[in-house]
Amino acid sequence: MKIGCVKEIKNNEYRVGLTPDNVRAYVAAGHHVYMEAGAGLGSGFQDTEYVEAGASLLDNAADVWTLVDMMVKVKEPLPEEYGFFHDGMILYTYLHLAADREQTDALLAGKVKAVAYETIQEKDGSLPCLAPMSQIAGRLSIQEGAKYLEKRFGGEGILLAGVPGTPKANVVILGGGTVGMNACKIAVGMGANVTILDISLKRLEELDNMFGAHIQTLVSNDSNVERVLKDADLVIGSVLIPGGATPKLFKRKYLPEMKDGAVFVDVAIDQGGCGESSHVTTHDDPVYKMDGVVHYCVGNMPGAVPRTSTIALTNATLKYGLEIAGKGLEAAAAENPAIRKGINTYLGKLVNANVAKAHGVAFEDI
Repeated sequence: MKIGCVKEIKNNEYRVGLTPDNVRAYVAAGHHVYMEAGAGLGSGFQDTEYVEAGASLLDNAADVWTLVDMMVKVKEPLPEEYGFFHDGMILYTYLHLAADREQTDALLAGKVKAVAYETIQEKDGSLPCLAPMSQIAGRLSIQEGAKYLEKRFGGEGILLAGVPGTPKANVVILGGGTVGMNACKIAVGMGANVTILDISLKRLEELDNMFGAHIQTLVSNDSNVERVLKDADLVIGSVLIPGGATPKLFKRKYLPEMKDGAVFVDVAIDQGGCGESSHVTTHDDPVYKMDGVVHYCVGNMPGAVPRTSTIALTNATLKYGLEIAGKGLEAAAAENPAIRKGINTYLGKLVNANVAKAHGVAFEDI
């Protein structure tokens, strides 16, 4: 199979879909890999490394898109890339279609076989290609939130850990999944007061066993969320429905009740966000203030640490990519239910139920 990888064009996105080691693995399996020149520079990978691994280097993205059977990316294609879609091509990347009707329609019109990292799901319910970025985003959320609590960024001017004789910051985490757990780990490590909410009592028990007396666990409902937000200095939104639109737990009416200069980091923004007051921001212009609350809603948070993110992501995606390339998407999906769940669009049909529900479009079972 002809495998391609191009430079990401999303704002401040420095990750790359393939590392030189990945190229070596595809080539060893008998595939041809075509890289856009300079695609890996943002993550610290030189063109010469790709060539030494067996890739063919092409000067521009258009040549790669036109030539390949399967495109491996990091982020969803942007409108300027929709014209490169061609009938039957496999697109293997993050898609987040529930929050992006325009992209959904473009993939359907282009009859693209689109496989989303975020909906590949193993039998145990795990999301192996989403997990590494969730780990990074969770840890980054506390790092970024701590920064924007500084007065010069509009925050209330509080240090997460405090110092002897001063109050520690109150951190509230909405959702106890991979993002929430990793945010909790960093917040606890920095010495903040941490409250984490989830709808699953089993998950709360796991978190309680993990962190013990260092955290407060609460069942996630409107009353508990509203109550804890009043005293919160930093709120992390980490709610996820695989492939689906995120429920709005952080309601607009809560903002006037919160502290002036409190910070809300909406990690769920790729799937539409869990805040009614959230809208996507970029690394160039990451925050805005609404009713006194600083909102950080960057849609590609892990792109800020591309070397770590690229290696962590491709460690997870390579396995499935090799399976798709080696067997063809249809055979790979027939044999591996995890890959089957990853398919969002197929030759003009919408085959992910959560995406179909989000857009009110007819769903067809793959």
